[in-house]
Amino acid sequence: MKTIRDFDYDKKIVLLRCDLNVSIKDNKIIDSTRITSSLESINYLLKRNCKLVILSHLGKVKTIEDKKKYSLKIVYEELKKYLKDKIKFVPYTNDPIIKKEIDNMEYGTCILLENTRFEDLDGKKESNQDENLSKYWASLGDIFINDAFGTIHRRHSSNYGISKYLDSGIGFLVEKEINNLQKLDNPSRPFAVIMGGAKVSDKISVINGLIEKVDYLFIGGAMAFTFLKALDMNVGNSLIEEDMISTCKDLLKKYKNKIILPIDFYGSTSFSNDSKKEMYFITDFPKDFIGMDLGDKTLEGFKKELLSCETIFMNGPLGVYEFSNYQNGTEEIVKFLTDNRKEVYVGGGDIVGCIKNLKLDKNITYISTGGGATLEYIVNHDLPGLSYIGEK
Repeated sequence: MKTIRDFDYDKKIVLLRCDLNVSIKDNKIIDSTRITSSLESINYLLKRNCKLVILSHLGKVKTIEDKKKYSLKIVYEELKKYLKDKIKFVPYTNDPIIKKEIDNMEYGTCILLENTRFEDLDGKKESNQDENLSKYWASLGDIFINDAFGTIHRRHSSNYGISKYLDSGIGFLVEKEINNLQKLDNPSRPFAVIMGGAKVSDKISVINGLIEKVDYLFIGGAMAFTFLKALDMNVGNSLIEEDMISTCKDLLKKYKNKIILPIDFYGSTSFSNDSKKEMYFITDFPKDFIGMDLGDKTLEGFKKELLSCETIFMNGPLGVYEFSNYQNGTEEIVKFLTDNRKEVYVGGGDIVGCIKNLKLDKNITYISTGGGATLEYIVNHDLPGLSYIGEK
């Protein structure tokens, strides 16, 4: 497929789809990995005498109030630290002003448009790949480069949609992701996946696709409680999905030797970082107890099983990582993996932030910027964002 190297950009207008969907807390960017990972493609294009128009989403925009929380202005301020006066923010997604701004740009400079998901407030035009929106964005440029690996598994207007109407290629980040993740097509075995997250329903298609490919599937996070409930365990007041219990029961019956679940948890009687922290085995949960992190015996058991594995992919935190009192389980497993394993791959914003905070990123084989995209690639290589990328 065509890459960013395969075009003549001189005096052209280039649309670059980046993944600038960073985590934000208290109006500050927690982890800027996705921003810095996009700089290679941005700088490459700026040096080739083009006008560069950058598109990205940020968060999920469902209400007018979300527009205040998820403006890309905060990302623009961070990009300015690297690009200085070569970048300008244009706070619109679909407006004649954008064309005027492009006309007035100098070659060798770029603009960042507002959050593409602001268009979701009008019938989910971005997320549902509205043809008119796709055509409009495509009309702004001559060439399209998709460097947003984090959304490459989605058919959105700003990636899949634009690529249908412009000569297109992939950026350096997407190329790097694919080259590294291809190594998981034939991993050294035993091959284990450690999966966290809140809901089984969010991951069930991935679990169904992964289970035949892996030797072990370790499950943490709140999704573990639906599996435990399927084993008729008392999970107290922990989060479960009643409509997924039957599905989990079938998986556990068919793959009982592959799926590894927690046996004890730290938690409390309220979903809070400040309430009294206690630990219980799953067999002894009080009725009002909420499990929020892996317990000591679970960590011990997980580590023992992981010690025999040669390749490990970790996706998502194993507890309520946004609460400081419930970060230990995730951090213990990450430290263990970096101390003991040769091939460790990770993907997903929260787990990447955890690794960066612990300063363990140099010990990881590969850190993917994608979460769902990484999992989809491992499962079936189905990445719609590549469908219309041209051949060399």
